[in-house]
Amino acid sequence: MSLSIRNQLPGTVTAVTPGEAMATVRVRLSGGQDLTAAITRESAEDLALSPGTAVRALVKSTEVALATGRVEGLSIRNRLPGTVTALTTGAAMASVAVAVEGAELTAAVTRRAADDLGLAVGVPVVALIKSTEVSLATP
Repeated sequence: MSLSIRNQLPGTVTAVTPGEAMATVRVRLSGGQDLTAAITRESAEDLALSPGTAVRALVKSTEVALATGRVEGLSIRNRLPGTVTALTTGAAMASVAVAVEGAELTAAVTRRAADDLGLAVGVPVVALIKSTEVSLATP
């Protein structure tokens, strides 16, 4: 199966916390960072997720926000520090490649946001991803 989702990060499940309708799944990415996914409990059961399960975390580029300064006071669980490695800008949008430990992410942000943040190759950023925007796939 081929997917249009740009961000496909390999990792291993380290914890599953089931709730009434949703489950949180903690994934250790190949670069050592932890990522949290909030998926339906039924999906977690269908995928037979448990500690040690190999997964691929999937995140659309439009769901990756970027920050260039200190990040405090946010409910966003996933914060991956990295560095801008490429920037492609158009009239309205920008595609930003970010190297994080062990992987590369793509973020799609508005051109104005890219300009306001001073994004350029070499700029340190933090990629912010809400746990509800992370999907999981098993091999």
